[in-house]
Amino acid sequence: MFRPFLHRTLMAAGILLGSHAAFAESRVALVIGQSNYRAVVPLPNPANDARAMSQLLGNAGFEVMDAADLSQNEMRAKVGDFAAKVAAKGPDTVALVFYAGHGLQIDGENFLVPVDVDPKRETDIPLQAIRLNDVLNTLTSVPSKTRILLLDACRNNPFPAINRSAGHGLAIVDAKTGAPGTFMSFSTSPGAEAEDGSGADSPYTTALLSAAKEPGLSIEDTFKRVRVSVNKATEGRQTPWDSSSLTDDFRFFPGSGAAAPKQVEAKRTVDQWRRELQGKRVEIANEMIVADGTDEAYEAFVGLFAQPPFGPQAREWLDRHRRMVAWNNAVIINTAAGYRSFLLQYPDSDLTATARKLEDRLRNRPNIAASLAAIGGAPSVSAASAPAGTALPTNASLAAPTCPCGAPPLPLKKVDLPPRKRADPDPPKKRTDPDQPKRASAQPPRRSRDDDDDVVVYRRPPPPDYYQPSPGPSIGIGLGIGGFGGGRYGGGGYQGRSRGGY
Repeated sequence: MFRPFLHRTLMAAGILLGSHAAFAESRVALVIGQSNYRAVVPLPNPANDARAMSQLLGNAGFEVMDAADLSQNEMRAKVGDFAAKVAAKGPDTVALVFYAGHGLQIDGENFLVPVDVDPKRETDIPLQAIRLNDVLNTLTSVPSKTRILLLDACRNNPFPAINRSAGHGLAIVDAKTGAPGTFMSFSTSPGAEAEDGSGADSPYTTALLSAAKEPGLSIEDTFKRVRVSVNKATEGRQTPWDSSSLTDDFRFFPGSGAAAPKQVEAKRTVDQWRRELQGKRVEIANEMIVADGTDEAYEAFVGLFAQPPFGPQAREWLDRHRRMVAWNNAVIINTAAGYRSFLLQYPDSDLTATARKLEDRLRNRPNIAASLAAIGGAPSVSAASAPAGTALPTNASLAAPTCPCGAPPLPLKKVDLPPRKRADPDPPKKRTDPDQPKRASAQPPRRSRDDDDDVVVYRRPPPPDYYQPSPGPSIGIGLGIGGFGGGRYGGGGYQGRSRGGY
């Protein structure tokens, strides 16, 4: 009788020790639920979503900071406090942010919406909301092991003053262009809108609460299940999307065995996917491509299954995702020619008004590349390199850079001097008294120089430009939460090669 009791005791101790080992790193989380918006109809579910996620994360070993219905200043302060906590925990820390509420994209940038915003025009959003890039930059400014950002923020734009001109949903954010060790998940795909849901929680949070509880499931496999669950629950209207630059394995709850080393999964081609999907039932094939979330999988699917509802839904996802990738590239390049190319490819989309506005804004911007080429400082960007049917922005009044700090160091060159008078070969000699004592000259003897010697002038090169403007809306890392602009993960953030699980 004693032996079975001892056996059960040892097993329980082993499970506890295993759990402790899995949570050996520090885990901290910031959970924000934005329900009570003041200028628009409140959202019922974000408060519920935040409470449920706080409980899940607490059970998963996270030290949770809860926040609800934050104004702009309160949200900035809360993110700053969270970054300070991550820094205090040390570099072996997993930092997770969950946000439920409204989110918008304006001019290719993503914004989280405080409850006190009341925009009258698009330009009010950068002044009243919080840039997603600022949150990312704040998290990456402190040493940490892993950063996880979960956004249930792609709900419809509720502000009537701007909902006709702003793009739908959120822009692409590619984690691979930012700091390694970052994972971002969005409740629906770029350019699409998520549903708040009819239950206590949104479809995205409901699926996440279920999938994350399974012991030993990696974060990548967790969100593959989330994509499939949400796609089923919304009958194909909503498909979550994520982007990852993780280098370490992460699981919400430990499994029975040791975590395997992180494997890089090879990306399959369209032909490989076509062979994989052929002969399968359409429902099974649809689940496979939704879980994978790549263009190649969707392209193979639409070539094999055209019947509704799955065929048209897959085609809509593929067309929208390619449009958002093209938009992200245009925002990163940030030239009039780039936006013109986007408009030629997609002349009638929800981003048309924004693309035209940005093209007009940049039409007379100096062509720096051409200006540098004119003085030999950089290769010329020819019209052949521009998209077909477009013209590169030029300004004839700018034959050279307007600021010396933007020009390359000038080479050493000869300086044209005025002709030098040649000395008389036999100048008259000055009479001197032979008895007068000679005095040493106060000037050092002058070195004779041949007339053919070159005069070389060394011009000091200009100081390095530490604040060189980026070619488009910025994508770097390291700004604080209070700034405007700054680093960026692609157009909406990280550069546009992301996927459902890029």
